[in-house]
Amino acid sequence: MKPFLIFTIKILLLAFFVLVVLDFAYTKVYMQSSNRGKIDYVFNSEGRSYDVVILGSSRANNHFVTPMFERKGLKAFNYGISGGHLFETSLLLKLMLERNYKIKNVILEADLNLSNEQESETVSSKFMPYIHESNVIATHFVTQPDFWACYYIPFYRYIVFEHQIGFREMYNTARKKPTKLLDHFGYYPLGKNPNANMKNDLTNLKPLRNKYYEEIKHLCKLNNIHLIAVMTPMCTNTKGIDYFKKVNAIYPEIHNYEKAVEGDQYFSSCGHMNDIGARKFTATILKDFFTDL
Repeated sequence: MKPFLIFTIKILLLAFFVLVVLDFAYTKVYMQSSNRGKIDYVFNSEGRSYDVVILGSSRANNHFVTPMFERKGLKAFNYGISGGHLFETSLLLKLMLERNYKIKNVILEADLNLSNEQESETVSSKFMPYIHESNVIATHFVTQPDFWACYYIPFYRYIVFEHQIGFREMYNTARKKPTKLLDHFGYYPLGKNPNANMKNDLTNLKPLRNKYYEEIKHLCKLNNIHLIAVMTPMCTNTKGIDYFKKVNAIYPEIHNYEKAVEGDQYFSSCGHMNDIGARKFTATILKDFFTDL
């Protein structure tokens, strides 16, 4: 019995050692990355200065044409992340401030994403390689159900989020294989999709007094950043469109641009404008908020 116990302990110790080594190796690779996505682009940076930073979900990523800001003489970048929630948006802003970014204006897409306070597993996982390297990231995740395991068990996070940060992504990161996510100053243009579903139903969607939106407001106030919160357009055939009025009932300071671009020819899907629509919308934003430049 004693030899068996000794053998078992040795196997467990070896397995633990392998996990520690793998954890160190994967993390080391991600610590050298800055061209795969917007999270590593921010994490592995220091002291950038912007006139305009754009934050939000895909409805920011696909709707604000950053080169149009640049042509107006504004140093800008679109940090909107498709699939992201305000949970990740708040964390990304915290990370920028931890990295000593100087930001004059934040344009925040705050509309459909106000309806939940949950994390987006797909996007949140991209922060996981850095959880031991940033107090801001660790603190932001500390209330999440899987925090203890992700933080204290070596390599656990790389196993659980294998599709996002597992071997394939680590390998591409080690090769420094770029993506298109950072092209066009972060703006991701969409084309016209002839098979798109141009219908949407927001009837059951309810905006919240959202914890993470409140965090973003507080961070901007604390760091003298001018916050411009906006709701972006939807396609013509959207049910429950009074959702946007419900948002203003809670947050009257959020500018409602739901009808700023009308006509399905400007949309790639019901909730996302194509490049032509995005340019039309961005021109309106520039005119309304940056005419004095």
